[in-house]
Amino acid sequence: MTPNQPRHNSTPQSASSPTPDREIIKAIHKLKQDKKNGTLKDYPIRDLVKHAEIFGPYLKNKRLETNQIRKFLDAINRLKAKLAQTEANQNQLFAEIEPEIVLLKPKLAYAAARQEAAKPLSDVMSAAIDHVHSLEDFERLVQLIESIIAYHKAEGGK
Repeated sequence: MTPNQPRHNSTPQSASSPTPDREIIKAIHKLKQDKKNGTLKDYPIRDLVKHAEIFGPYLKNKRLETNQIRKFLDAINRLKAKLAQTEANQNQLFAEIEPEIVLLKPKLAYAAARQEAAKPLSDVMSAAIDHVHSLEDFERLVQLIESIIAYHKAEGGK
């Protein structure tokens, strides 16, 4: 592999083949079909990593800058910090941050409206947020965004 050669297949998607963001959204929505009350914690970790491995470079090829992804991760990390400071039970902890998790969706929509390259990330994260109903789901959301950022950066995202 030469230094300038991409690690992943970066050929453009044909109009008939689904894009990586659509594949992830489909997998997330399938959670509800597979289980009566499927939530994000039911997203198999190996699938999550496999999807992030494809989606990170896809975002890089769309020219999404790391700082756009980081803004979302920073908001997530602020919520994680709140959780670390509280000594309430799990249900109470989640109840405290749930409104802020849901309010990430409008922030994502705003970022997508400002920069077209942010739209696939907004779509995926919004679908994931729709399936966050517990602290375990929130933890899986964190794993998803961290994995996407890691693969985006590994592909040379700036």
